[in-house]
Amino acid sequence: MDKGRSGETMKLGAFFHPTGNHVAAWLHPDAQIDAGTNFRHYAEITQTAERGKFDLMFVADAVATRDGKLEALSRWPQYMAYFDPLTLLPALAAVTTHIGLCATATTSYNEPYHIARKFASLDHISGGRAGWNVVTSSNVSEAFNFGRERHYDHDARYDRAIEFVEVVKGLWDSWDDDAFVRDRKSERYFDPAKLHYLNHKGEHFSVRGPLNVARPPQGHPVLFQAGSSEVGREVAARFAEGVFTPQHTLASAQEFYRDLKGRMRKYDRPPEALKVMPGLNAIVGRTRKEAEDLHNFLQSKIHPDVGLELLSNQLGGFDLSEYDLDGPLPDIPERHFALSGLGNTRNIIRWAREERLTIRQIYQRFAAARGQRTLIGSPSEIADDMEEWFRGHGVDGFLFHPSHLPGGLDDFVALVIPELQSRGLFRAEYEGTTLRENMGLERPKSRYVSN
Repeated sequence: MDKGRSGETMKLGAFFHPTGNHVAAWLHPDAQIDAGTNFRHYAEITQTAERGKFDLMFVADAVATRDGKLEALSRWPQYMAYFDPLTLLPALAAVTTHIGLCATATTSYNEPYHIARKFASLDHISGGRAGWNVVTSSNVSEAFNFGRERHYDHDARYDRAIEFVEVVKGLWDSWDDDAFVRDRKSERYFDPAKLHYLNHKGEHFSVRGPLNVARPPQGHPVLFQAGSSEVGREVAARFAEGVFTPQHTLASAQEFYRDLKGRMRKYDRPPEALKVMPGLNAIVGRTRKEAEDLHNFLQSKIHPDVGLELLSNQLGGFDLSEYDLDGPLPDIPERHFALSGLGNTRNIIRWAREERLTIRQIYQRFAAARGQRTLIGSPSEIADDMEEWFRGHGVDGFLFHPSHLPGGLDDFVALVIPELQSRGLFRAEYEGTTLRENMGLERPKSRYVSN
């Protein structure tokens, strides 16, 4: 095996759907059945990830429930009852010390001032461990909760996102790091020369500032992004510091990696300023058979209505209910692509065309990992694969999606993490106290402070 990247170690995030990534995870006998609104559950799995020295834990979000056929939706807990992440993460900060705390927040149905304030507050509460996953929302139902008849068009919502992020970053720089002198003797609480008004007026937002939170410990919370479309890649190259992406082959991962790192040059950003972390649904057992048995059990619990609804949703709401489940996927009109996550949609089309999978086979594959790559095996087999992708410059690390919780995470931490550590591929101890320090990212200077 190529021993490139000597001395480097991979980055690992843990993605937490409440009961796990597999669509039938909640039916596992060890699942926490009320996981979405059970704080003790979140605390325990986050502490487990911290014991495993994960860089970060990550929770997704949507500001709507799923629309679709209620018979199917009633069999599937995603986005139906779960905590608001920016309420949950400060509570998790109090029961952890090192792991990064990352949450999704949409730029389509929020305002920059609110987001800047919430993540700056989280960064202070956690001692510098906050991360923001910037999304534009692919769930069209969200529009109906914010006075809109339809969702923003794909490119329009990215235009809004670019301006949104620039405003948020400007607000985080409202105060110099040493602005708050808090000097009783001089009766001076802050230095007025170190306060800055943003006075932003743009196409989408008009924001004066300043932010009423001191500059975050990290300067800026770490910015993550998950878009794989052309405009999504460009946005990632412009400001993202971590990218989550569905990649299913080493060749496609390498192409994505090279392309994204290459685009950063036009923004005067070095390639190490961004960590590429594809999703990985790793199902591990003490033996390969044990892992396969677990996977087969979960697959057996996929209800056809749920699988079909999940697939239709990922195809922009295209109704598949009238098609033969054991027949081919029909042609999907292009207009549906803009209403879903393009990376996953393209993978589904590729499975149908190149592998000639039936509708049933496609939804079974997608339901197992929600579009991410599934890897099944023993600890050494899982580590071999991860090492190949890392040394082959297809990734800087992975966003691990436990198939079910807590068991899938427990097994990965107990079995795979020691294997990675023994190969020198993953840390034995945290490098620092902030998410930036652990991910090897520089702390950004304020735009108002000269070099």
